[in-house]
Amino acid sequence: MPAFQSLFTDHGDHFMPFPENTPTPDDLPSLSAAEVAALPVELLAILQREIDERLKRDKAAKTRFDAGLAVRYATRATEKRQAAGKDTGTVRFDDGDFTVVADLPKRVEWDQAQLAAMVERIRAAGDDPSEYVEIGFKVPERAYVAWPEAMRQGFEPARTVKTGALKIAILPQEDRA
Repeated sequence: MPAFQSLFTDHGDHFMPFPENTPTPDDLPSLSAAEVAALPVELLAILQREIDERLKRDKAAKTRFDAGLAVRYATRATEKRQAAGKDTGTVRFDDGDFTVVADLPKRVEWDQAQLAAMVERIRAAGDDPSEYVEIGFKVPERAYVAWPEAMRQGFEPARTVKTGALKIAILPQEDRA
């Protein structure tokens, strides 16, 4: 692994020395995007690596911390919810001088095949299914691009393509010796 891919707390690597005033990830919020863009690519690579490592470490810490909170409070929160006659939602209780807020969101999923059958029954009964359910259509992009051209042309006016966020990674080039 090239030396600049290692984590440096002070950027003091002897292969790639940087001055003491070199920005660290902690300094980035106070820099403008233009100032970050003007940094040497080697420093950008180091900062990107350090930020990725921090995110990975912090995500693991958050996961472990949340697991600890669940061990400590899940049973009590469940008891409070049951006492309130609900399976989901938010409950509050005290722990010392603190109020614990435990939220268990409701996530409802509907069986699409069964809903389609219900829509047909509603239609067959002479009712308007849109008064009971929201009906939407999706076209998988892989299927769309595999269709014959004539079929795609018919759907083209209903299709809008949007892009996601640009992601950039700075990777070391292989040694070219």
